Amino acid sequence: MKRWPILLLPLLLCGCLEVEQHPPWRDGYYAGKRDQQPYQVRFHNDRLAWTAALTNRMQGQNEYLRSRP
Repeated sequence: MKRWPILLLPLLLCGCLEVEQHPPWRDGYYAGKRDQQPYQVRFHNDRLAWTAALTNRMQGQNEYLRSRP
Protein backbone atom coordinates (compact mmCIF):
# COMPACT_ATOMS: atom_id res chain seq x y z
CA MET A 1 0.00 0.00 0.00
CA LYS A 2 2.91 2.34 0.61
CA ARG A 3 4.51 1.66 -2.80
CA TRP A 4 2.66 4.34 -4.76
CA PRO A 5 4.97 7.21 -3.64
CA ILE A 6 7.99 5.16 -4.75
CA LEU A 7 6.39 4.46 -8.13
CA LEU A 8 5.53 8.15 -8.67
CA LEU A 9 9.03 9.41 -7.79
CA PRO A 10 10.55 8.74 -11.26
CA LEU A 11 7.62 10.54 -12.90
CA LEU A 12 8.17 13.58 -10.71
CA LEU A 13 11.93 13.68 -11.31
CA CYS A 14 11.86 13.21 -15.09
CA GLY A 15 11.00 16.86 -15.69
CA CYS A 16 13.82 18.13 -13.47
CA LEU A 17 16.64 16.63 -15.54
CA GLU A 18 16.22 18.64 -18.73
CA VAL A 19 19.34 20.58 -19.69
CA GLU A 20 19.46 23.76 -21.77
CA GLN A 21 20.68 22.76 -25.23
CA HIS A 22 20.66 26.04 -27.13
CA PRO A 23 23.92 27.89 -27.88
CA PRO A 24 24.56 31.14 -26.03
CA TRP A 25 23.64 34.21 -28.09
CA ARG A 26 24.87 37.71 -27.43
CA ASP A 27 23.47 40.73 -29.29
CA GLY A 28 21.95 38.47 -31.95
CA TYR A 29 25.21 36.62 -32.72
CA TYR A 30 26.62 33.31 -31.55
CA ALA A 31 29.08 33.91 -28.70
CA GLY A 32 31.38 30.94 -29.47
CA LYS A 33 34.42 30.71 -31.69
CA ARG A 34 34.10 30.13 -35.42
CA ASP A 35 35.18 26.79 -36.84
CA GLN A 36 38.04 26.83 -39.29
CA GLN A 37 37.65 25.46 -42.79
CA PRO A 38 39.65 22.31 -43.72
CA TYR A 39 41.84 24.20 -46.19
CA GLN A 40 42.73 26.74 -43.50
CA VAL A 41 43.93 24.10 -41.05
CA ARG A 42 45.89 21.62 -43.16
CA PHE A 43 46.82 23.61 -46.27
CA HIS A 44 47.68 27.00 -44.67
CA ASN A 45 44.67 28.77 -46.22
CA ASP A 46 45.54 27.57 -49.76
CA ARG A 47 42.20 26.59 -51.24
CA LEU A 48 43.70 25.64 -54.62
CA ALA A 49 46.05 23.06 -53.04
CA TRP A 50 43.16 21.68 -51.01
CA THR A 51 41.02 21.30 -54.14
CA ALA A 52 43.90 19.59 -55.97
CA ALA A 53 44.37 17.14 -53.10
CA LEU A 54 40.66 16.29 -53.13
CA THR A 55 40.68 15.84 -56.90
CA ASN A 56 43.69 13.50 -56.71
CA ARG A 57 42.00 11.50 -54.00
CA MET A 58 38.79 11.18 -56.00
CA GLN A 59 40.70 10.10 -59.11
CA GLY A 60 42.35 7.35 -57.06
CA GLN A 61 38.94 6.08 -56.01
CA ASN A 62 37.45 6.16 -59.51
CA GLU A 63 36.70 2.56 -60.54
CA TYR A 64 36.68 3.38 -64.25
CA LEU A 65 40.26 4.61 -64.11
CA ARG A 66 41.46 1.73 -61.91
CA SER A 67 40.03 -1.09 -64.02
CA ARG A 68 41.80 -2.26 -67.12
CA PRO A 69 39.77 -2.89 -70.28
